[in-house]
Amino acid sequence: MDALDTLHGALAAVTPWWAATLGVLLVLFALGFTGAPLWLWAVAGLVALVGFGAPVWALAAFTALALVFLITPIRRTLSLGVMKAMKAMKFLPVISSTEQEAIDAGTVWVEGELFSGKPDFDRIMAQDYAGLTPDEQAFLDGPVEELCQMTDDWDVWQRRDLAPEVWQKLKDDRFFGLIIPREYGGHGFSPSANSAVVAKVSTVSSTLGITVMVPNSLGPAELLIHYGTEAQKDHYLPRLARGEDIPSFALTEPNAGSDAGAISSHGDVFKGDDGELYVRLNWRKRYITLAAISTVLGLAFKLRDPENLLGQGEDLGITCALVPTDTPGVVLGKRHDPLGVPFYNCPTEGHDVVVKLEDALIGGAAGAGKGWRMLMQSLAAGRGISLPASSTGGIKAAGRVASAHALVRKQFGLSIGKFEGIEEPLARIGGWTYLMEAARRYTNGGLDSGAKPAVVTAMMKYNTTELFRHAVNDGMDILGGNGISRGPRNTLAHAYIGIPVSITVEGANILTRTLMIFGQGAIRCHPYALKEMQALMNWDVKAFDAAFWPHIGHVVRNAFRAIGLSVTRGRFAGSPVSGIAAPYWRKLAWSSATFAFLADLAMGTLGGDLKRKEKLTGRFADIFSWMYLGAATLRRFEAEGRLKEDEPFVHWAMQYALAQMQDAFDGLFGNLSVPGATWLFRGPLAAWSRFNRLSAFPSDNVGHKVAAAMQVPGAQRERLFGGVFVSDDPTTPGGRLEHAFRLAYEAESVASKIKAAIKRRELPRAHPSTLIPQAVESGILSSDEAALLQRAEEARNDAIQVDAFDVEDYFRSAVEPGAVESHPLRAHDSLAGSGDGSSEDAGAVAYGAAVEPQDPAAEG
Repeated sequence: MDALDTLHGALAAVTPWWAATLGVLLVLFALGFTGAPLWLWAVAGLVALVGFGAPVWALAAFTALALVFLITPIRRTLSLGVMKAMKAMKFLPVISSTEQEAIDAGTVWVEGELFSGKPDFDRIMAQDYAGLTPDEQAFLDGPVEELCQMTDDWDVWQRRDLAPEVWQKLKDDRFFGLIIPREYGGHGFSPSANSAVVAKVSTVSSTLGITVMVPNSLGPAELLIHYGTEAQKDHYLPRLARGEDIPSFALTEPNAGSDAGAISSHGDVFKGDDGELYVRLNWRKRYITLAAISTVLGLAFKLRDPENLLGQGEDLGITCALVPTDTPGVVLGKRHDPLGVPFYNCPTEGHDVVVKLEDALIGGAAGAGKGWRMLMQSLAAGRGISLPASSTGGIKAAGRVASAHALVRKQFGLSIGKFEGIEEPLARIGGWTYLMEAARRYTNGGLDSGAKPAVVTAMMKYNTTELFRHAVNDGMDILGGNGISRGPRNTLAHAYIGIPVSITVEGANILTRTLMIFGQGAIRCHPYALKEMQALMNWDVKAFDAAFWPHIGHVVRNAFRAIGLSVTRGRFAGSPVSGIAAPYWRKLAWSSATFAFLADLAMGTLGGDLKRKEKLTGRFADIFSWMYLGAATLRRFEAEGRLKEDEPFVHWAMQYALAQMQDAFDGLFGNLSVPGATWLFRGPLAAWSRFNRLSAFPSDNVGHKVAAAMQVPGAQRERLFGGVFVSDDPTTPGGRLEHAFRLAYEAESVASKIKAAIKRRELPRAHPSTLIPQAVESGILSSDEAALLQRAEEARNDAIQVDAFDVEDYFRSAVEPGAVESHPLRAHDSLAGSGDGSSEDAGAVAYGAAVEPQDPAAEG
């Protein structure tokens, strides 16, 4: 006792109370920020108590309490009490078997770092930024390029199908076997190559893209590769690779969409007269791509075994089977019309369809009841390939078209791309394009290495399709009348029409955002949540104790990190790189800590009810997604050598990502209900968050730099918009615009000479193109410059024209040939071509068809 009093006195003599208090707070912050172990907290607390002169009884009480938590057998008694309380409170969400299998599907990849609150950026940076092998690149440059050249999207829409020669090309070059291993006659391509092929062909025609992607996504080939018997692989895979069999996969039903576990399609096991086991199938499916022309139908259904012939009970659950479509009872032939996009999307029914069990069930008898797990495991990877590829290819194509049009199209004597009103949407397209390609390549790198990150692929599906939707809208605004006038010249309208299809399939976006990204992510990506849930379900005190108390420490650490990084605006966090990217890495660390703390707070206060708070989970999903997209963007910048000219795109993309996170954080602070502390979150903390923002949206200056770079032909533009089909033929829609774009850029300096001469009053005020001869005579332009300007003006004028149709052409794609004459509107004189005008003129007037002025001077 005397010794302690002596120590207290000595400390008090040399350390003022305020300094001691500050020292304790600093140590407390250091322990919390670094996530120090419990024993170190105990030692520090003991030292602090001694330093402040605590009585012996207080020291003894503190020591006893610390030992309760430090000695494992004693602590487990507390853990058991916590488990009983959670059970009584029904704290765990009710999880169905299908939800559980979805949660268990796939793997956790770098998204786990972002969810942790203390991400290992070195690990994130170490992931491969995927490229293609020489063989894969050769296929892209050869057969894929040839396929694109022979596909005319306008013709596809008019005939409501791909041309016969295109179908033959798909079969000849084994486009349906991109993922099928080479030993079975396929290409055995990586996810990166699969993605690159889908991205490129989708820029020519969405119908072509869908036709290529579906057989190489979730379907018979994918399921057979991973789960089929050797006999099934040997029979089907070579035929699928050669295109001898056309596959489709039937899951969705009228009453089972997002809730796929509610499917009513069923199959009953029975023993045939030959002693073999068979399945009698009945189904009614819809929205099945390629079904009407398929020769083998993949089918998801609920398997029943009334006589327990398989020895696994009566109800075996969701099962997958392969059904040859020429089997009696299979009904095909009808097509849906998904917004007019002419790909095969169809209903199908089956009535008492009998198939041999071992041949039909994927995996044979061993695959009975395992269908949902098969589907979820396959989607865990596949969801990150097809639609992200077509969306990224699509936004590149939209960016190429919009930026070229912005330079080519002139109003008030200027390219419209020089107006800030056009720069704003153009910059959005450019920034999103840089970000989406970064995420596509980065995600594919993970898939190439064998990862199956179900949460990341859900992020990719949702965010790439949504950004593509916004980008197409921006592109349509920039193109104006050229965007809304359908015809062979229009390069954007069909994307605008068809984008809702991508939003809807492979998990509707509302579902994907509110339930999958965070709902599944909170369980799979959290370092402790799944372990705690499994321990509770198994009533395993040891496992629960090993997860629960580290979880408490995890929450404490993230609380301190969130506070420290918020106050310092991320400066306490490290960065894996230096330069312009470093502040963004630090802000990602700040975001991760705040996100992780709030996620734990929401899970802890709402428990199983969080599953139903979809507005909150949607905001959590937004933060989680944009952290991942931001990390991928920074990885791209590093992988491509920190190119100086790309810095505006990095700044724009990262500022946009951080601003999106900020909006979501503001929504969480404004809507979280925390017992006893709601006022704190909705008041002071919400105000602090709005004041101390992660980032504002990109500035006008950054947007100007992005938009300007997009309108300059050259290596940077090709890198930004690469991987899409670009025709060299100036008579094609894309080739015509690109040709005009290059000439318009080359001629800008020449046109500037004429404008300068007008200002000096050496030439009269008029459109520069009308002054070319006079400018040559006056010595203002050389003959070569005049020729360049003349070619540029002719190309520009051609590129901005839109299509117009006479009556017969207009109706040709809507009715059977010859039926135009009997159309009821033909009775009207103006439509019949009577009167003073010709039939062509009357038709143009009747349908409001407008032709852009042919006189370039009228553009001025």
